[in-house]
Amino acid sequence: MPYVIQEKRPKLDIVVRAMADVGVVADGDLNYILYAYFIRNLNTSYNNLKNYMGELNECAEELRRRLLVPHEDKKIIENGDVI
Repeated sequence: MPYVIQEKRPKLDIVVRAMADVGVVADGDLNYILYAYFIRNLNTSYNNLKNYMGELNECAEELRRRLLVPHEDKKIIENGDVI
C-alpha cells in the first residue's frame, strides 16, 4: 500500500477526484495518463525507470492482495472450489 503521509493526501486526492470526474477508466485512459505523465515530467535515467516500474508493479500487487484475492475467496465460498 502506498502509505503516503496524511499531510500530502489532500493534494493527491484532488488528482484522484479529477480523474473520476472526467471518467478515467482502465481501458487505456489510465495507461495514457501514467505514460504521458512519465514522458512529460520524469528524467529517463535507469533509476527513475526502475522506480516508476516498481511503483506500477506494487500498485498491481496491492490491487491483487486487497481486492482480487478477497473477491476470489468469496466466489469460492459461493460456488465451490475448482478442486
